[in-house]
Amino acid sequence: MSSRIKNRQRRDFLRGSLTMIPAITLGSGVTLTAQAAEPAPNLSDYQPAFFSDEEWSFLLAACDRLIPGESEGKGPGALDTNVPVFIDRQMDSPYGHAERWYMQGPFVLDGSPDLGFQYPYTPRDVYQKGIAMTQAYCQQQYGKRFEALDNDTRDTVLKALEANDIDFATLGESQKLEASEFFASLLENTKEGYLADPIHGGNKHMAAWKMVGFPGARASYRDWVDQHNVDYPLGPVSLTGERG
Repeated sequence: MSSRIKNRQRRDFLRGSLTMIPAITLGSGVTLTAQAAEPAPNLSDYQPAFFSDEEWSFLLAACDRLIPGESEGKGPGALDTNVPVFIDRQMDSPYGHAERWYMQGPFVLDGSPDLGFQYPYTPRDVYQKGIAMTQAYCQQQYGKRFEALDNDTRDTVLKALEANDIDFATLGESQKLEASEFFASLLENTKEGYLADPIHGGNKHMAAWKMVGFPGARASYRDWVDQHNVDYPLGPVSLTGERG
């Protein structure tokens, strides 16, 4: 498959994701976690508020494979757009603490998927336990931590998580947290951080919006609603007033 086709497919995927992630609020309950005047940090200088150094190394490596950057300036990746910063800040928000979730038992762990999330874990717990179990698997299977693996092997591990082919129970997880549940949270939060307004910590300088042609929080663009297959020429605007 040519790089041009891959690039177009990636943009189509991200445009589709925008229909599920509003510019101002996110379905998972994330909240404003940055002051309007706070500049976007450099990822290399950022000090995580929630994740440990070892957890942070995993998160950087995983996000980099879920939305890798593209060569020749064709598209920013998760690390280019500070997606890990977004996830770290959300772990210290009401969402991360599950403050607005019903967290009383009983938890029907073997019930229908229609029952929704059935673990006594907050998103913070899911990340800490999921990362620990994934690292234990990598050490057992490859003799290395996840971030020390080559890109192809990292992709193999992530696919195994998604397919629930890694049994967390055999690695010490007592509450039956499934690998696929951890992967689903990681992927959802990564896409949110990539496409949300920069005020949440990710989508640095609206790079993802620029790539897909999303106007952001502009007050009005009615003149362009009916103009199909025409690039919007004015660039995006964030909630802080930053212009792309």
